[in-house]
Amino acid sequence: MFRYILLEMRRTLRDAGFLIFGTGMPVLMYLLFTNIGDGGADGWKTASMVGMAAYGALGSAMSTGTGVASDKSLGWLQQLRVTPLSPAHAVVGRAVSGSVTVLPVILTVLLAGGLINGVRMAAWQWAVLVLLLWLGALPFTLLGLGNGYRLTPQGTGVVNVACLMGFGVVGGLWFPLELLPEWLRPVGRFSPANRFADLGWATTDGRAPGATTVGVLAAWLLLFGAYAVISYRRSARTV
Repeated sequence: MFRYILLEMRRTLRDAGFLIFGTGMPVLMYLLFTNIGDGGADGWKTASMVGMAAYGALGSAMSTGTGVASDKSLGWLQQLRVTPLSPAHAVVGRAVSGSVTVLPVILTVLLAGGLINGVRMAAWQWAVLVLLLWLGALPFTLLGLGNGYRLTPQGTGVVNVACLMGFGVVGGLWFPLELLPEWLRPVGRFSPANRFADLGWATTDGRAPGATTVGVLAAWLLLFGAYAVISYRRSARTV
């Protein structure tokens, strides 16, 4: 599995266009949201920095599924099935390699917050923030993989974009949950995106993430992981 992970990492890093545009959009949105109108408050700049870093990481994580769908259409998954890799190892290997694309967008948004918007935190907070957002994106990588194994490349792209937009709005990554309709706020609080971003918000507040946040994310991790493995097995009947 280690060799498989290295192979997929090399393939991912060759896509320079994705790395550039995948990191550029969240940074642009962050700077736009925090530098127009009354969006210049320091607290909002920090909260929005975490939200946009989480949103960018989420998009990069899920985009791994688009590559999987393309591999499926090209016959790469058929070749992979003749190797000793089990379905679980194949999914985990692709998820680990896909996590490489998450780091650049997190680092770029945080750099924009520190260098352009003047966000100030202790050194340990910056380090923990990067680590938690990187690790916390794993459930979304698995969701994207599940979509990629199950759907066509076009279908995967459409579903991933729909999930990304829905998570961004309902999870409070674009703006605070308090601006959502009252009936939608409880849904947002238990959405994977909101709990993911709460890893970062807790860190910027100088506290550890709560048990609810960790528990909800763990539940989504198991659910999306099972979905990815089932979709991989199901794809054997369609490729």
